[in-house]
Amino acid sequence: MIKNKNKVIVSGQNLKIEEIATIINNRGAIVSVSDSAIKLINSCKFFLDNNIKGKIVYGINTGFGPMASMAIGDKQLTELQKNLIRSHATGIGEPIKEEYVLAAMIIRLNMLSKGYSGVSSRLVLRLRDFINHRIIPVVPEHGAVGTSGDLVQLAHIALALIGEGEVFYNGERKKTVDVLKKLKIGKYELEPKEGLALINGTAIMSGIMAVNCIHAKKILDLEIRTGGLALEMVRAFDDSFSEVLHLLRPHEGQIYVAKTLRSLLFSSKLLRNRENYHNNEKIEEGGVCKMSECIQEVYSFRCISQILGPIYETILKTWKTVEIEINSVTDNPVIDWKNKKFLHGGNFHGDYISYAADQIKISLVKLTMLSERRTNFFLHEAINKMFPPFLNINKPGLTLGLQGLQFVATSTTSQSQTLAFPQYVHSIPTNADNQDVVSMGTDSALLASKVIENAYSVLSIECVVLSQVVDILKNKNLMSSSSKDIFNFVRKFVPVVFEDRVISSEIKDLISSLKKY
Repeated sequence: MIKNKNKVIVSGQNLKIEEIATIINNRGAIVSVSDSAIKLINSCKFFLDNNIKGKIVYGINTGFGPMASMAIGDKQLTELQKNLIRSHATGIGEPIKEEYVLAAMIIRLNMLSKGYSGVSSRLVLRLRDFINHRIIPVVPEHGAVGTSGDLVQLAHIALALIGEGEVFYNGERKKTVDVLKKLKIGKYELEPKEGLALINGTAIMSGIMAVNCIHAKKILDLEIRTGGLALEMVRAFDDSFSEVLHLLRPHEGQIYVAKTLRSLLFSSKLLRNRENYHNNEKIEEGGVCKMSECIQEVYSFRCISQILGPIYETILKTWKTVEIEINSVTDNPVIDWKNKKFLHGGNFHGDYISYAADQIKISLVKLTMLSERRTNFFLHEAINKMFPPFLNINKPGLTLGLQGLQFVATSTTSQSQTLAFPQYVHSIPTNADNQDVVSMGTDSALLASKVIENAYSVLSIECVVLSQVVDILKNKNLMSSSSKDIFNFVRKFVPVVFEDRVISSEIKDLISSLKKY
């Protein structure tokens, strides 16, 4: 895939997560299909049309799943594809986010453009037009087991492509037929194999995870920065993220986080060098004395690099897994027209994405826990021994400070801990035991997206707490440039809390803006 400003050219090769984001985040961005991809699509289609007669090929002239032993006559092949889509468009629940569906459509377009699915170029260009017009099919959240891919959810996309079902268009939910009529887009009659080619694969779970990867990276970057601000607020010693220390335990992620902290905090005048402290403590021979201050910080401050390091590595690994998946052929059967073969296999199985989603989910829960613990530190006067209870700068007892915010951080973190249980091991046989080991990849990806939402919420609360600390200490001028930026950003949405007030809407606005920060 090649990107040129607001245009993304699909070639079936090298689609990047960032390029998906370009289409999702820019209403004016469009996709096109390369000439080379069209040639591959046409070559595969030509081979299929001229080599199917006299052969039995799954999903083209047979039934599906456990009914694959049923042969279908030539005159019913189009009806077979329609029946497949209509019978599988059975999803229930709330619609998944439009950005997830749009990402899935781009991924499916890329896969079909590789030229191994036997579809016509007309179908591929129709999918392209839906993307460019932002005709987004309504796709319910429940239905996929993630093993013949996302059959149910992708069936809802396919349903829209043939002019049925419902879509979102210009922010409104409408009947597909009405939108197509308005745009003067005609009906589409499926050809053999096309229904199966549209719904067999991992595009939905991969689309969700592509978006999740983008947010996971943002959340990690934000947590490193808030960690740096927290270190400044307690006037931490700088050796906990020193280069020498982390080279002695050379995990890639740990080294990265420590290096990032050093870069972010370079301009800080609040951090302390250990050589300048604890040198004048007088201890009588054979005696014990209590030092004037603690010699090292608690783990949520001192071990930021060690805790976030594995998370960094997990995000990198997941990003790579998703990019491999979105550039793969996850259809079945695969039409190997160059070698004149029909390959029956299981590239649609979603275990790679399911496992990756679970790993991201678990990692971001740990990140959320780290953020919540630092919030607790600053609000708990008996622990920090530096600040008024709940950072109350008015009349403690009469006013409650940030006490209410901590309940939100605690409960949200607890929910994420529950959601962390892996879907990857939740296989339940289905489809008359034809699909006897399933991935639950779409559910895992959706749960990961919920963990991501929760992480934004908890981090936003930590940002408010840290900003309150800054106002109490009045030390903004001594802070690093990175920490000043965070403080100034937060204060655009949440002013200092002096009198008790309802701030839930302020937090909501902050969360929305942090996603774009």
